[in-house]
Amino acid sequence: MNLPYAERMNWCANNLSPVQIQALTNEWIFQGRASQQPPYHDWRTWLILGGRGSGKTRAGAEWVNSIVHGFPPFKQPAALNIALVGETLADVREVMIDGPSGIMAVSRTDRPRFEATRRRLVWANGATAAMFSSEDPDSLRGPQFGAAWCDELGKWKHAQETWDMLQFGLRLGENPKQIVTTTPKPIALLKALMNDSAVLVRRMRTVENNANLAQSFLAHMGKLYGGTRLGRQELDGELIEERRDALWSRSMMEEIYRADVPEMQRIVVTIDPPASATRKSDACGIVAAGVDAEGIGWILADESFAPAKPIQWAKRSIQLFYRLEADLIVAEINQGGDMVAAVIAAEDNTVPVRGVRANRGKALRAEPIAALYEQGRIRHAGRFPALEDEMCDFTHAGLSNGRSPDRVDALVWALSELMLKKDISPRIRVMD
Repeated sequence: MNLPYAERMNWCANNLSPVQIQALTNEWIFQGRASQQPPYHDWRTWLILGGRGSGKTRAGAEWVNSIVHGFPPFKQPAALNIALVGETLADVREVMIDGPSGIMAVSRTDRPRFEATRRRLVWANGATAAMFSSEDPDSLRGPQFGAAWCDELGKWKHAQETWDMLQFGLRLGENPKQIVTTTPKPIALLKALMNDSAVLVRRMRTVENNANLAQSFLAHMGKLYGGTRLGRQELDGELIEERRDALWSRSMMEEIYRADVPEMQRIVVTIDPPASATRKSDACGIVAAGVDAEGIGWILADESFAPAKPIQWAKRSIQLFYRLEADLIVAEINQGGDMVAAVIAAEDNTVPVRGVRANRGKALRAEPIAALYEQGRIRHAGRFPALEDEMCDFTHAGLSNGRSPDRVDALVWALSELMLKKDISPRIRVMD
């Protein structure tokens, strides 16, 4: 069943009767993708790291349904005592049991009965699945199980304590098993499981489940978060760790976003042009920032992109200049010298441009700006995932991937112009 769905259907058409085809196509072992099916060889812990909407919850629910009934090749004989562990009891009920991909939804026959007072599911064959929360690890003391499904372990409140208590109780039958379905988060327990050679790890990307997702959702998510650290975590199921020595932190990014943006006293658009415009070249950093009447700096836009030809980044920066009614375009001229101003002038010679030259290293230039963030003097007028990813990955040694921090450079130039110069004057508007 590791063949693509179209090939499976072709095999069925050539080898089975219509009645057999109908019966087989109703089974999860045929419907599910290969990554959603349990390994055929022996295992105890199966860890699924999946993006949003990738089908990891469906895989967990189908596995529980299959082991309750002893369906081959899942578990024979049937597992009769199962633990369902989530972040909260509400999550267990709303996602794992009653959710659109939960146990109730996938129970095509012999749907279990929910006993609210005992917080458990009961099947006709006597199998039970009890609910547990990571908020109460001690609730796992005492009960014993032959199988367990742990959902969104990356969000668990008391992750290690809950996991430990579950392991002591997973002791019924000849070979008790547990499945973990989660979007990865850089917590110690999850990293330990990923590094454990005895744990079978599978990854699922959101796009793999495109047949069951709105195409507009996939397009929108790809446009907003494709290639960003947040996108790699939430859509591709990758474990994204925060660099401890970065000049900015993830918690800081959550605190500086504001939806209510005041009027700006001065706005600049900054350009950090790449050395070349080849497919593998660095991005062109284009960031707009402003300062309000109280002297608070605001990041207003991140229009960085790659690959970027000179005429392309000139047009984009000019469009941003007019859209935000900016006062000035600031461009780093280390790479292109007078060429930068010339390219912009060729497109629109009425736009004021100031060239700046870097005489210090990138980290040294960024330190005073990072200090402004720590002092609470900078806000973000929107969520800029790619920019924030780069900020939280930038250390004195540079980015972890070794590439140029183009977005950070543009941000630093913008806020330096607005916040670190003494000759800041308000915008002068021409009145009709």
